[in-house]
Amino acid sequence: MTKLSPHTIVGLSGGVDSSVTAYLLKQQGHTVTGMFMKNWEDDDDSEHCTTRQDWLDAVSVADTLNIDIEAVNFASEYKDRVFAYFLQEYAAGRTPNPDILCNTEIKFKAFLNYALSLGAEKMATGHYAGVREINGQYELLRAVDETKDQSYFLHGLNQVQLSRALFPLHATRKTEVRRIATDIGLHNNTKKDSTGICFIGERPFRDFLNRYLPSQTGFICDEHNNCIGTHMGLAFYTLGQRKGLGIGGLKESSGEPWFVARKDLTNNILYVVQGHNHSWLHSHQITVQAMHWISGYPPLGDTLNKLSAKTRYRQTDNTCEIMTIDSITGTCLFRFKQAQWAATPGQSLVLYCDDVCLGGGIIIDAQ
Repeated sequence: MTKLSPHTIVGLSGGVDSSVTAYLLKQQGHTVTGMFMKNWEDDDDSEHCTTRQDWLDAVSVADTLNIDIEAVNFASEYKDRVFAYFLQEYAAGRTPNPDILCNTEIKFKAFLNYALSLGAEKMATGHYAGVREINGQYELLRAVDETKDQSYFLHGLNQVQLSRALFPLHATRKTEVRRIATDIGLHNNTKKDSTGICFIGERPFRDFLNRYLPSQTGFICDEHNNCIGTHMGLAFYTLGQRKGLGIGGLKESSGEPWFVARKDLTNNILYVVQGHNHSWLHSHQITVQAMHWISGYPPLGDTLNKLSAKTRYRQTDNTCEIMTIDSITGTCLFRFKQAQWAATPGQSLVLYCDDVCLGGGIIIDAQ
């Protein structure tokens, strides 16, 4: 009997990565359907929202590739599962990464479930990452193009989600993706990559956040508790932040740049220090909560001797070791040989063994 081609639904965003993903799968013999996700509606008609243009681009790509395309609205799910968490974390003085939650709750849960309900066998996205199955166990891999690797944002996926996921760009470099798009006549071959938080777009971050969270001004203090300025609200600042502090011209200043180093939520004080190498900005021990293991369990054996992690996306991995694991609360303590700079509560610590992503958790404390 002739085996039917697998039905795969591709998250078609209108960008070049997902477009080439759809093309590659079709070349491999998949029956491909494009699916455009709409996750935000609050100010869909504003100059900052690109949803309409992205939809038009996705339709154009589908027409060029001769595949069906459908639009599906997950705005309600996004608001409940991602945006509410985003506001809650900022209100608590932390700096969340909503793109990570979007992957686990929207793209690989709401969207995946919808794709399966349509009879799809697999779901594919244009992420730069890889998935590998070994004896029934699925591993999340870094992308070959290290400059584009997005495994950091996918570390929250589980075995069921990975078993249905395809990442065709795993071994393809960005330059090659654009070349393919040009060769097959995709009009979006030079389209700029989307950056930042999807629902904020290009608008000023502080203006956006101020629409949802009340601002409470307070003092900016140095490490000696000298008041040297006024902040607009602790939610608007993140650890390691250098720009937008309004204290660059202090006469007593050493001339080195100021960085946000701590937040005192009780007294509404923002602490800043001078110099990139200030001790307040460096931590050897980092505690995380809600630790997620992609395999379903912590690493064992020789893997424990080859651990590395990053505490922010644009960062080189650093060697680390697991000091304690609380399997009940999901809290873990990691120790790094090299001090980590501005490890920020709310951000994710993501753990690796060579090219395999093992999982990650939310930073709650750094010392």
